[in-house]
Amino acid sequence: MGFSTGGASMNRTSRFIRPLLEFLFPEAPEQTLLLYHGIIRKSAHFIEYAILAALAHRAFRGSSRTLLASHPFLIALLSAAIVAVADETYQSFDPSRTGSPIDVLIDLSGALAALAAARFLARRREN
Repeated sequence: MGFSTGGASMNRTSRFIRPLLEFLFPEAPEQTLLLYHGIIRKSAHFIEYAILAALAHRAFRGSSRTLLASHPFLIALLSAAIVAVADETYQSFDPSRTGSPIDVLIDLSGALAALAAARFLARRREN
């Protein structure tokens, strides 16, 4: 849960994201830089939960447990949902962070995208 701590708060990530944005967009107004920073942070949510769901799906698909192996998509999605809710709940107790239901939805969108891609690739391989 390293990204859930104050070390990954917007103030902290702006230490390295902000100079990069200022380099890439030197004429951009403050509001634009804040918007880009927010997009980068929300994209990180999407990507990290896509990776989590893809790895969970792969692990459950190869499990020796019948329940896990027979429903890897559903169990991977449920696992990602549990982690997302737990993560945002944890963040709500850190004064430098905020827990957000929007972030849970972004997290689950990433998980669903990865699982949909996994299902698509599996069906493609079968044909």
